[in-house]
Amino acid sequence: MSPETNEKHDEKVVKSTCRMCHGVCGVLVHIKDGRVVEVTGDPDCPTNLGYICPKGRASVEFLYHPDRLKYPMKRTGERGENRWQRISWDEALDTIAEKLMKFKSESGAESVATIIGTGRPLLPMYMRFSNCFGTPNHLSIINNCYFPRIAAARMTSGKFPVCDYYGFGGQTPKLILNWGCNIVGSGAADGMCGYQVTRTVKNGTKLIVVDPRKTGLAAQADHWLQIRPGTDDALALGMLNVIINEELYDKEFVDKWTTGFDEFAERVNEYPPERVAEITWIPAEEIRAAARLYATTKPACIQWGNGLDHNINTFQTVRAIHCLSAITGNLDTPGGDVFLVTPDGLVSFAVHSTHRHTMHERITPELKARMVGGGKYRVLDTAVIHPRHLLDTIMSGEPYPIRALFVMGSNTLLNQTDPIRTAQAFRKVEFTVVTELFMTPTAQLADILLPASSWLENDEIADTHMGWVALVRQKVEQIGECRDDKQILFDLAHRMGMHDDFPWKNVIEFCDWILKGAGITFEEFKKLGIITAKMRYKKYEQDGFNTPSGKVELKCSTLEAMGYDPLPYYVEPPESPYSTPELAREYPLIITLGSRILGFFCSEGRQIKSLRKLNPDPLMEIHPDTAGKLGIKEGDWVWIESQRGRIKQRAKLTDGIHPKVVHAQHGWWFPEKKPPEYGFTESNVNLLAADMPCDPHTGSESLRSFLCKVYKV
Repeated sequence: MSPETNEKHDEKVVKSTCRMCHGVCGVLVHIKDGRVVEVTGDPDCPTNLGYICPKGRASVEFLYHPDRLKYPMKRTGERGENRWQRISWDEALDTIAEKLMKFKSESGAESVATIIGTGRPLLPMYMRFSNCFGTPNHLSIINNCYFPRIAAARMTSGKFPVCDYYGFGGQTPKLILNWGCNIVGSGAADGMCGYQVTRTVKNGTKLIVVDPRKTGLAAQADHWLQIRPGTDDALALGMLNVIINEELYDKEFVDKWTTGFDEFAERVNEYPPERVAEITWIPAEEIRAAARLYATTKPACIQWGNGLDHNINTFQTVRAIHCLSAITGNLDTPGGDVFLVTPDGLVSFAVHSTHRHTMHERITPELKARMVGGGKYRVLDTAVIHPRHLLDTIMSGEPYPIRALFVMGSNTLLNQTDPIRTAQAFRKVEFTVVTELFMTPTAQLADILLPASSWLENDEIADTHMGWVALVRQKVEQIGECRDDKQILFDLAHRMGMHDDFPWKNVIEFCDWILKGAGITFEEFKKLGIITAKMRYKKYEQDGFNTPSGKVELKCSTLEAMGYDPLPYYVEPPESPYSTPELAREYPLIITLGSRILGFFCSEGRQIKSLRKLNPDPLMEIHPDTAGKLGIKEGDWVWIESQRGRIKQRAKLTDGIHPKVVHAQHGWWFPEKKPPEYGFTESNVNLLAADMPCDPHTGSESLRSFLCKVYKV
C-alpha cells in the first residue's frame, strides 16, 4: 500500500513511524491544508497493529507547541541568566567547529566530552562523530538503562534476545515472565511491546510478574512475585535452583549448547528457596510454583525491563535471568526469546550496529587509556565513561581539564544521579553546546543552543535494530529553522575535516546509503513504507553462539578473563534493613524509583497539556497503613528524605505496594516555573540517590533499593 492514502481534496494521510518514545509504532499522519491535525495508529503496521499511546496522540501538540526552540541562539549574559541572541546556523556551526578544534589542538580531543540522552534515534551517529573526532570521553545514561542487559546477554549467549510475540514461526509465547518491566502501564519503552504483551495475555498466555508494585500486569498474573526491591539476583538464583534440582531444564540443549553447567549448578545450590524467601520476602512455595510453571510451559519468553538496570549487582542479575531462558530451551525458538535478523541488504545503523558503523576503531589504545575513570567498570568502559568520573574530572581538573561539553538530546540535570554537582560542572567548563527541542534546565547552561527537530520533521529509516522490520519515517512539517540531529552532525563534521567519515551531504543521502544493498532509494522506500525480513530460528545449530566457546556460557569466560566472578551470585543492597540496620532505624522505608510514567518519556512532555493532565504532579506511592501511621492522606504533599537529600511529591495511597516500601516518580521538572532552574531540584528523585554504590561491572547505580523516610510537608 502506498504510504499516502485516503487523499480527499485538501486532506491527505501519510504513513510514518512514531518516535515519541523508543517504540516503532506505525502511525497515520493526518494533514489538512499543509498542517498536521492528528496522528493515529496504523492498523496495517505489524509492530503495533493500530495501537497508539497517549504520547503518540500528543505528537501534534508537541510539534506545534509555542515553546519549541526554533532558531540557533547564543548566550549573551552569564550562564543561567536566560539572556539569548538569535544567530544564523552558519554562525552557530562555525563557532562550534572552531571552538572544538581549538580545544583539540591545544589540549587533545579528550578535553571535549560528548553527552547524549535517549529517545531520539541518534546514538550510533553521535558515537561515530565522537569517535572520529577522537574523544574517548563519551557519556550517556546506559550504565543505568538497557546497556547492562545488552552486555550481559552478549557475554552469555552472544546476542541480545527479544520476545517473539509476533508468531514468525507459527507460535507465540504460552508464558511471559515479566521481570522489572511495567511495559503496559508506562508505554514509555517500546509502547508497541506493551500492546503485544496485552494482546498475547488476552489470548490465554500465562503470566508471571516480578515487581515490588502491583502494576496492571501484576494484577492479571498467575503469579505476582512481590519482591523486596534490589533482590532480583537472589530470586533468579532461587528459581534456577528449583529448575535444576527438579531436573526441569532442557537436558539436550544444556549438554550440547552450554558450557560450565556443573559449576553453575554448584553455585545455584547455594540458593535454596527457603534462603531466597528470607532475602526476597517471597514465600518459598511461591518461588517453587513460579519456577515450575516457567520451566514446564513452552514456549516461554522473558520480558525484562529497566527495573533490572538499577542494582548493585545488575550485571550478574541479568546474567542469571538470561540463563533461565537458556537452560529451559527458550533461546531462539518460536515463541521464545529470539535473536532477530536484519532485512536483506540493509545496513544496520542503530543501537546494535557494528564497530565499523560507529567507528570505534578510531579510539586507539592510546586514546582509550586517556578515558577518565577508565578501567574501574570494565564492562561499561568498552562503550562509554561513567557519569561520576566525568564530574570528578571537571571539578578537579585531574588528570586533565575537560574544557567543553557537547550535549545532544539530554536533559542532563534531570537524568544524572547527582544533579547539583552536574549543574556545577556545566557552569565550570569553558564552552557548552546543547541541541534540544525545548528550553530545559540543562539547555539554560549552554553557550550555543541548537534547535532540534521532532520526528514529524525528520526523514529516517526507523529502527533497523529491531531486525525483522524497517519502517519509513517521513518529514511532513518544518518548524522554524529546526534541524535533524543527524544533519547537525553532518554539517559539523564537514566543517571539522571529517568528510571521509561523513560522506553524506544530507539525511536523504544517508538513508539512500542504508538502503543501497536492498536495491532501492529512500524515495522508493517511502512508497513501500516497510521492509521485513524472513525470520530464522535456532540459528545456533548452523552458526553456533557468538561467544568464545560458540555456546551459551553459564560460566562466562570473558568475565573470568577480565578478573570478575564468571558465575552469577547475590549481593545484598548497600542500604537495607539487613546491611545497614542502624541507618534503617532513622530511614525505615525502602524506596524504589525510576519507573516510567504513561504520559511522559523520561523527563520529556511536562509542558504538553494533554499529557500533563494525565499526571499533573509528581506522585509517591505509599501503603495506606504506612500513610495512616504517618498522618498522611491521599494527595498530601510529602517530603521524601534520604541521607543524601530530600524532595517533595504528592502521596498516592495504594495497597499494591509493601508497607515497608514506597515508590517515587522520576524525571520531574516544571517548565511553567521560572528559568533557569524550572524547579528541577524540587521533586527530582536523583537528589536522593547521589553517590550511591555502583555495580562493579557496569557502574549501574542502586536506584531501586535504598532507604528513606517520609513525612508530611
